Amino acid sequence: MPRELIDDFGRRVNYVRISVTDRCDFRCVYCMSEEMTFLPRAQVLTLEELAMVARAFVELGVEKIRLTGGEPLVRRDIGSLVEQVGELPGLNDFAMTTNGASLRKHARQLREGGLKRLNISLDSLDPERFRRLTRTGDLERVIDGIHAAREAGFERIKLNAVILKGRNDDEVLDLVEFARHEKLDISFIEEMPLGDVSDHSRAETFCSSDEVQEIIESRYPLIPTTESTPGPSRYFRMGDSDSRIGFISPHSHNFCSTCNRVRVTVEGRLLLCLGNEHSVDLRRVLRSHPGDMDALKHAIVAAMPLKPERHHFTTDGDVQVVRFMNMTGG
Repeated sequence: MPRELIDDFGRRVNYVRISVTDRCDFRCVYCMSEEMTFLPRAQVLTLEELAMVARAFVELGVEKIRLTGGEPLVRRDIGSLVEQVGELPGLNDFAMTTNGASLRKHARQLREGGLKRLNISLDSLDPERFRRLTRTGDLERVIDGIHAAREAGFERIKLNAVILKGRNDDEVLDLVEFARHEKLDISFIEEMPLGDVSDHSRAETFCSSDEVQEIIESRYPLIPTTESTPGPSRYFRMGDSDSRIGFISPHSHNFCSTCNRVRVTVEGRLLLCLGNEHSVDLRRVLRSHPGDMDALKHAIVAAMPLKPERHHFTTDGDVQVVRFMNMTGG
């Protein structure tokens, strides 16, 4: 059994994003449709299966795990999974992406369980607009969740903002100011063409990272950083702040050549690329060979040649992948 995962293009896979649920208490317009049909419980990996998947990846050299959803904090007993993953030897970076609405309840348990970092989605600072973009979200609860996370001891908290032209691109500088004031990092994300959304035309709302950067630099010159990170963000600093500004640019600055990531969906599909359907059914392995770590690790290793050289996202509004983001894991 190899000690690390290498794909056919020489890229070392040392980062896995594991979705713990397809459910969410928000209905963000770029992530899912307003009326969603969620997976039956029998098709969802159990917490024990999720923990086994995490362990298998770490034993194969993965150094970073991010728990995602849907919204991971709506998964019952999520704290017990965090504890199991947090104690894995060799795991250097353990993170979660959340909408932040339940952090007041969960933040302390997550931190004590070994979770090191949080990414919190925040696309608007206007309560009415926030509600429109999330369809159900309460901005005040999210901001309170950010404060709860800091009180719990999370030192590096990052905001994620998906910028849509004509919807929230006029808030870029406000979001930067909020991050500076709260001493947070922030990444601006280009919308990804996953799922057939009915709320807006992706061709009309696409806003490139270059456009966002130009807006920010109208007030704050950005200094490129040389630090390497396990994720896809390109980071910049401002001369008068410790907050970092990141850009995740699957369209305009393709990062496929250095991609070190794979995803496991909540139903156990090992996705080798966000923008392709190449996958392996790990749930079948888990349930055909219960408790057999070698069988699971062999299936993961055998999947590496399926990782493609690159994705082929376009900005014309065409849906390249029919599954919604909540089905994939953010």
